[in-house]
Amino acid sequence: MWIPHEVTIEFQGRKVLWTYSVSRGTITVSTVFYGRKSTHVGGSTPPASRGSCCVNWAVYVCFAPKATELLRSNEMTRMGWTGRAPAPDGSESTWGLARIRSTAMSRTSTVHAVTTIGIDMGKNTLHMIGLDTRGGIVLREKVSRGRITSRLANLPPCLIGIEAGMATHYVARELAAIGHDVKQVPPAYAKPFRQGHKNDFRDAHSVAEAVQRPTTRFVPAKTDEQLDLQALHRVRSRLVSERTAVINQIRGFLLERGIIVRQGLRFLRQALPDILAKRTDVLSPRMVRIVADLASDWRQLDERIEPVTDEIETLAKSDDGCRRVMTVPGIGPIISSAMVAAIGNGAAFARGRDFSAWIGLVPKQMSTGDRTILGRITKRGNRYLRTLFVQAARVILLRPASWPKHSFGVWLARAAQRLHRNVLAAALANKLARIAWTVLAQERSYEARIMKAAA
Repeated sequence: MWIPHEVTIEFQGRKVLWTYSVSRGTITVSTVFYGRKSTHVGGSTPPASRGSCCVNWAVYVCFAPKATELLRSNEMTRMGWTGRAPAPDGSESTWGLARIRSTAMSRTSTVHAVTTIGIDMGKNTLHMIGLDTRGGIVLREKVSRGRITSRLANLPPCLIGIEAGMATHYVARELAAIGHDVKQVPPAYAKPFRQGHKNDFRDAHSVAEAVQRPTTRFVPAKTDEQLDLQALHRVRSRLVSERTAVINQIRGFLLERGIIVRQGLRFLRQALPDILAKRTDVLSPRMVRIVADLASDWRQLDERIEPVTDEIETLAKSDDGCRRVMTVPGIGPIISSAMVAAIGNGAAFARGRDFSAWIGLVPKQMSTGDRTILGRITKRGNRYLRTLFVQAARVILLRPASWPKHSFGVWLARAAQRLHRNVLAAALANKLARIAWTVLAQERSYEARIMKAAA
């Protein structure tokens, strides 16, 4: 019995009719191409060209390995066997001649089954992976950043995980406004769930897996006020770094001429005019002009840093959370406003130690074999906040007479006898960070507890 099959495909802009039939273990293939017809009989791959143009048919590559299987299938049919059952999804034909796989997901048919969505953020495009209740992928799509809200507006409320990073707070607020449960997943927590090589869709899949875990810690979405305050700190930090670079360059040029100035910004500012006016014996006219230009850049940076600092101080004094944090010893408007801009009210942390660990002020743990092994501080998380807290700790260490009134007297005096000054500064910065979080989260002011023995 002959079983004819016809397939019409398009090759180089023209339609091609490909006919094949099977009878008693014999395979007949006919190809009509450019108006010509060629026939090939047998179980091997048909020639690339027989009465037609030279063509390498991709379908023949899939067809050739199935020849022996077709012969075996005919023998099984004569013996009364039914053979292998067809694939449940219909992706494979009856004779196993071709396997068609579609990578595009439907936008309407599977949208009701999505319960969790992972989004990998990019500058211009976003990659989405949607999972159903069993964890299977039912949505795989790439959309532009401006269309993400309209694309997910018609979906039922679901859990959405966004890889925390550039411009994710705005997207998180937009998606939360249309009813979705949006959580920002740090990339470090999503990376263990990525399988295989790295690409955008697999990153989105890992985010979708990580957002469902109850132990994953998420990044809370920042408000516009927090972002404004954080932007002021970023600008000020950049200007201060540029000013430090200019000062170091001036010191380097003077040192090459044998002129040494005492360490400290104010000492160089006071000595620089006299150096440019009186040390012409070692400074050439060209070098005097270069240093004078650098001093002019220094003054311009000071003029830009001052108004930014004043604005930060004004905002800190008008915010209740900042005012409460400023009651902690060593903490002023800069540190308090930077802390509020970073964590808000501190609700993202369960206790003060979690906050100090987040800014990298706790020892790195390498415990094994039922042994507790602690190393250096981790230096992970918010580097800017960690630097500010360490600076606050060093300021306190410079004034030992004030330790008792801050309730640091007994502990700090004992620690100073056995710890290096840098280790002591890190330990005190850790304590200050934990106290600052407690004051901010519990909405209370710092109260020093003075021991009677230290009074």
